[in-house]
Amino acid sequence: MKINATQLLEKVVDMNASDLHVSVGAPPYIRVNTILKPLSEYPVMGVDDVEFVVSQFLDAKQRELLEINKELDFSISLGQKARFRVNAFFQKGYPSVALRHISMNIPTIEELHLPPILNTVCNLKQGLVIIVGPAGQGKSTTIASIIENINKTRSEHIITIEDPIEYVFTNKLSLIEQREMFLDSHSWETALRSVMRQDPNIVFIGEMRDLDTIRSTLQIAETGHLVFTTLHTNSASQTVDRIIASFDEERQNEIKSQLSQVVEVIISQRLIPSTKEGSIPACEIMINNDAISNLIREGKAHMIDNIISTSAQYGMMSIEKSIANLILSGDITVEDGLKYALKPQEVKRLISRR
Repeated sequence: MKINATQLLEKVVDMNASDLHVSVGAPPYIRVNTILKPLSEYPVMGVDDVEFVVSQFLDAKQRELLEINKELDFSISLGQKARFRVNAFFQKGYPSVALRHISMNIPTIEELHLPPILNTVCNLKQGLVIIVGPAGQGKSTTIASIIENINKTRSEHIITIEDPIEYVFTNKLSLIEQREMFLDSHSWETALRSVMRQDPNIVFIGEMRDLDTIRSTLQIAETGHLVFTTLHTNSASQTVDRIIASFDEERQNEIKSQLSQVVEVIISQRLIPSTKEGSIPACEIMINNDAISNLIREGKAHMIDNIISTSAQYGMMSIEKSIANLILSGDITVEDGLKYALKPQEVKRLISRR
C-alpha cells in the first residue's frame, strides 16, 4: 500500500497528535495526550512502504545525507496548517522516521498553563535561562512562548540557532533571525562563534548537546546577553551537576564560579495528561539568588532542592509541589501525578496535608 505522506500528516493534525512514527513491521503510530497508539486503518508497513513515505519528506541532498550519516534532522511544513520536526534514521538496517507536530501558532504562557512567574523571565535583560526535562516535554514550546512574549513587548535583536528550526517567528517589535544548522551554518562551533559578531541582545541555542556548546553558551551569557537553551536533565540540581561534570576536573572550579554568576533561571517541566483536555505542565522553578549561587560555587548542587522547596516567597517551586497543586485542583489524577513525580512520597505528603 502506497501511503500518501500528506494525508498521513493531515491525520496527525486533525487528531491533535504530538508525534508520528513510521517504522518497518508496524502500522503508523501516533501519540495523543502522551499515549502512543497505532493507526489501525493502516496496514503493517514493509520496507518499501516506509521508504516510500520517507522519500516524500526528503529532497535529493537530504536523501544523500541520510544514506551517509544514517540519521538526519530537518523540518517540513504542511502548507499553513502545521510544521513538523523530523528525524529520519535506520533501525535494524531499515528506514524509520519520527515526526514531532509543531503548531503554526505560538501559544502564550497562559495558554500553556505555565506558572505566571515565567512572565518575569520575559523581562530579563541578561543571563542564562535553561529549560530542562526529558524529550517531548514541551521545552521548545515553552521557550518559544517566552521569545514570542518578548517579540510583542520589547525591541530586541534575537538570534536562534536550531537543529532544525521548530517554531517560525514573525517580527513584531523585535528583529528575529533564525539559523538552522547545516542549512545556514556548517557547524555548531562556527554558528556559536559567529553569533557574537551579529549584534544580538538575545540568543536561543536549541540544545546544550556537548562540551563545546555548553562552553559557548556560558561565554555568550557571561558577555551580557540573555541566552535561552535546553538540556535533557530532570531537575535544576541535576542540570548544574551535568554542566560542571562536562568539563575536565581542573576546570570545574572555574566553571562553578562562572555558572553561579550567569544562570538566572532553571525550569524543569513534565507534561502530564489532564483530566480536562490534552496535557498540562508541572514545573520545578529555580531562581538564582545568593544561597543558590553559593551552593553552585561550592559544588553543593544536591542542596539546591532544599532551597527551592523553602523559597516559595521568591517564586520558586519544586516539581512535587507543582504536581500536588495540580492534583488538588483536579487538573490531573493522583495516579498520573505520582507516576511523573521524582519523589512520589513527597507528593503524597503534600496532598495529605490539604
